[in-house]
Amino acid sequence: MAHDHAVRAHGNRRRLAAALAIVIVVLLIELGGAWLSGSLALLADAGHMTSDAIGLVVALVASTIAARPATDRHTFGFRRVEVLGALVNGVLLSVVALAVAIEGVKRLFLPEGGRVDGLPLLIVAAVGLIANLVAFAILRGGERDSLNMRGAYLEVLGDLIGSIAALLAGVVILTTGFAPADAIASLLIAVLIVPRAISLLRDVVHVLTESAPRDTDVEQIRSHLLETPGVVDVHDVHVWAITSGDSVFTAHVEVDAGVFERGETDGMLDRLGECLKGHFDVEHSTFQLEPAGHAAHEGESHR
Repeated sequence: MAHDHAVRAHGNRRRLAAALAIVIVVLLIELGGAWLSGSLALLADAGHMTSDAIGLVVALVASTIAARPATDRHTFGFRRVEVLGALVNGVLLSVVALAVAIEGVKRLFLPEGGRVDGLPLLIVAAVGLIANLVAFAILRGGERDSLNMRGAYLEVLGDLIGSIAALLAGVVILTTGFAPADAIASLLIAVLIVPRAISLLRDVVHVLTESAPRDTDVEQIRSHLLETPGVVDVHDVHVWAITSGDSVFTAHVEVDAGVFERGETDGMLDRLGECLKGHFDVEHSTFQLEPAGHAAHEGESHR
């Protein structure tokens, strides 16, 4: 399992580095295009891509730090740094959405929506669309491995949508001369960024507050453990995630006195661990075996 995680982490870092290179190139092209055309949509997308470049750097650094081994000081290692990277990405997405929305509303009130040259806008948006499709394809699949990768994936997805919106604005301006289409496209970019930022931040908060993973049913796990021969009761159950896809489980398990008398505690621990690993995909589990009735000696917080 540790080897598989290391292989995925290495692959994710390569994905992030490749996507970062593409984003930086497109960012420079869009800044030039925004200057030539006067397009707010391109400038908005360039601003979004600036946050993406920062976000991808954060994600790359976080992924590298997360690969460091555990120490006596950091007993779970540094994998949660990936969650902090996702937090930075979520905040960046929110700030960019707000800035673009404010500037888009201002532009709508300018005479004729501001002067925009449609041809440079169209050409640069098309280049950005192709580059973002490539970056999107590179990161696709890695978003299931960690929140950090999901944040980077959402950043590039936002760029892809922004390029499409800018491209459509360029087509409208060239064919109809309707300049406010540029400001409308920038507002559309802002609106589409917000729900993705909120979703990412919600997941980050879920991990940092050590809530049970969303796909985990604690009662179902408890019931399943109770079906193990020799188990009398399960209490003081805790389930949380170090980072996305890396759940931890602890519980006090009361067993028949015969389990201790016959020296079967090792086998019991093996069966409980295999139950969690096989049915609930929990690799890291810790059980405290207790004789039946031991819960009566524990404080209320342990029941």
